[in-house]
Amino acid sequence: MPSGRAVLLVTGAARGIGRAIADAALAAGDRVVAVDRDTADFGQSDRLLPLVCNVADPQAVAATVQQALAWAGRIDGLVNNAGIGRPAMIDRMTAAEWNEVLEVNLSGSFHMLQAVGRSMMEARRAGIGDFSPAIVNIASDAGRRGTVGQINYGAAKAGVIGLTMSAAREWARHGIRVNAVSFGVVATDMTAAIRTDRFRDTYLQQIPMGRFAEPADVVAPVLFLLSQGAAYITGQTLSVNGGYDIHA
Repeated sequence: MPSGRAVLLVTGAARGIGRAIADAALAAGDRVVAVDRDTADFGQSDRLLPLVCNVADPQAVAATVQQALAWAGRIDGLVNNAGIGRPAMIDRMTAAEWNEVLEVNLSGSFHMLQAVGRSMMEARRAGIGDFSPAIVNIASDAGRRGTVGQINYGAAKAGVIGLTMSAAREWARHGIRVNAVSFGVVATDMTAAIRTDRFRDTYLQQIPMGRFAEPADVVAPVLFLLSQGAAYITGQTLSVNGGYDIHA
């Protein structure tokens, strides 16, 4: 996105991948609406609006988007990053563990995409903004190749990829691009369990580049898909995983 001009809304912005993206956008001079269900210390900036929101609640999402619009006047880019994990083997997973992950990771992504997308269409009709809006949904290799002990997470992320493709087809005529980024194992709190000594070597043997991703590794691909450099890219899922999942 053009430095200093874009308004970017990032969900799950308090830590991990979302925090890294929000910090990078702020450093580039953009305005950032940092959304999370928990408060966080982002420091002081007149280009930052931190908002508390549970993305699984469509009414809370609608109110959050209205607050963002009241502050910035428009939303140029959305990073749908909010997500949780509730690991359990299939035969032991409870209905609550299944539902909670689907509600946040998949339904939450839909609620935010719908609310922000509506605002983007209205802005396009009103001639607000200097460039085409874009949405990036954060997916996962768990949604492309499956994962042991997280069928809820894998199903949700597969759904995010489907959501991305459908939204891209519907909204291309409105000038809105929708893409996804599929990560492998990123060194965040959510992946702490699989980066322990018990599982570490098993995963690293499957990654040709031989290391886990750091949050900084995933920022540039996301910001690229939001930028005008990706103006003719929509409906795609970009793998950023060190070769963990390679396919045609």
